[in-house]
Amino acid sequence: MINEERIQKSTTRVFKAVFPDSTNHYDTLFGGTAMHMMDEVAFITATRFTRKKVVTVSSDRIDFTKPIPAGTIIELIGKVVHIGNTSLKVLVEIYIEEMYSDVREQAITGTFTFVAIDEYKKPVKVL
Repeated sequence: MINEERIQKSTTRVFKAVFPDSTNHYDTLFGGTAMHMMDEVAFITATRFTRKKVVTVSSDRIDFTKPIPAGTIIELIGKVVHIGNTSLKVLVEIYIEEMYSDVREQAITGTFTFVAIDEYKKPVKVL
């Protein structure tokens, strides 16, 4: 199916190191910083899928299941999980990797909804 191929091609992976300047007084990544990174990865994923201008219209449930400590590497993975007429949903997962071991675990998941728009900021078909 053509949509499955587009979904695979648009899946986005970004790695970042977590440094102390992006952590709170508990030495863990600020939640707002994580959400900012997630929205950016979701935007890139949605844009790569549609190849159209898109805007975030909502962030659905975001679950913070593990704190992300300074001195770790994180991977953000964005994948299209629903395609509507003018909108699409992108699931973003954040995984923590310890820098000096093979330990890897999921820390945050969230879904972001985007609408494709034209030059007049009016909704247009996603596909």
